[in-house]
Amino acid sequence: MKSVGVIGGSGYTGGELIRIILRHPNLRLKYVYSSTKSGKKIEDAHYDLIGESNLKFTDSINDDVDLLFLCLGHGNSKKFLEKNVLNPKTKVIDLSHDFRLNEFSKFKDRIFTYGLPEFQKSKLKNSNNIANPGCFATSIQLAILPLAYSKLICDEIHVNSITGSTGAGVGLSSTSHFSQRNNNLSWYKVFTHQHLSEINQTLNFLNGNEVKINFIPIRGNFTRGIFSTAYTNFNDSIDKAFDLYSDYYKGDPFVKISKNEIFLKQVVNTNNCHIHLHKHEDKLLITSIIDNLIKGASGQAIQNTNLLMNWDESLGLKFKGSIF
Repeated sequence: MKSVGVIGGSGYTGGELIRIILRHPNLRLKYVYSSTKSGKKIEDAHYDLIGESNLKFTDSINDDVDLLFLCLGHGNSKKFLEKNVLNPKTKVIDLSHDFRLNEFSKFKDRIFTYGLPEFQKSKLKNSNNIANPGCFATSIQLAILPLAYSKLICDEIHVNSITGSTGAGVGLSSTSHFSQRNNNLSWYKVFTHQHLSEINQTLNFLNGNEVKINFIPIRGNFTRGIFSTAYTNFNDSIDKAFDLYSDYYKGDPFVKISKNEIFLKQVVNTNNCHIHLHKHEDKLLITSIIDNLIKGASGQAIQNTNLLMNWDESLGLKFKGSIF
């Protein structure tokens, strides 16, 4: 058993992480830090956890844990590590954007490895600190990795991704309020979304030259999940494309290649990514779907934990989806 702490456990991502940890056979939740809910029971913030844990949120740090998850807003993980001295033996998995880019991966005595398992699994197994990928970045990279790995990207890629409202966090804003989000669609941060930097970092490295991504993120009128479509020129057959993707992901338990068209409910509440390929004339259309809170955040953090601890990669992550 490994003891774990969660920093920032009152939001959507922190809540999902707590749920998974409580059901993981090799993890023991020791404390959950929250500056806004200290002294309150965890079940008072996450109502589905009634009777699942007697823990209360705390505003003090306990450095006597094997693993620490940082579920803080972007920029706050770095601030937290600046203010708090951790046990050097404590491994850290950060779910913010702070350490994902190579130029920011070293902080004090800690070096963070970019945590997309399907990209660099062997490197993650030999790491002590992991920068968990973003949700859009996960969906989009999984859609394109096989092409980049085979150096088959010779033209720009057009990407459209629709995300559920939980991707905006638990705090209300003018664009996450029910009255705005329901029965509505809108785009934001077109061509400039912050996840593009980590996407480009990975794809440029694999492809050997710069990959141009035209990314349109869209706010969906549903709660959770990301539905991404990407298309680019592809000179070979659709059968070759399926062979390419199946071969690349043959050792990855959570990526499923489907010859049937896919829909978002297939992956909601799971750590899976489903991918479908379609060829039209000289264009290859790749559809990639994930649950933004699980494979796009907390589930992937536990997947990285399993790799880091040299456990079975799917330990504690075999969830049942609900498509009805």
